[in-house]
Amino acid sequence: MHLVQLFLPLYDNDGAALPRTLFTDVRRELTDRFGGLTAYTRAPVEGLWEHEGDTTRDDLVIYEVMTDALDRAWWRAYRARLEEAFRQERLVVRAQEVEVL
Repeated sequence: MHLVQLFLPLYDNDGAALPRTLFTDVRRELTDRFGGLTAYTRAPVEGLWEHEGDTTRDDLVIYEVMTDALDRAWWRAYRARLEEAFRQERLVVRAQEVEVL
C-alpha cells in the first residue's frame, strides 16, 4: 500500500489567492480515481525553504490518498497538470510505502 500526498499552495507565485474550484476539482478527481481522500484544510500548513539566500513561505493544504499500486507515470503527468493549473514552477507530490494495521 502507498500513501500519496499532494502539497497544494493557497496562493500563486504572485501572492494571488487561487480559485476554490481548483481544490474542488482536485478533490473530485482523486476521490473518483482512488475511492477516497483525506484533506488537511482547516489550518493551512506553512512551508518554508531557502532559495538563493532568501526564505520563501507558502500556505498549503495537503491532500492524500492511499493506493495499492503506485503508477509513477500517471502521478508525474498529474503533477505537471497541477503545476500548470496552480501556476507553480514545482509542486510536491510524494509517496511512501505504508503498512495498514
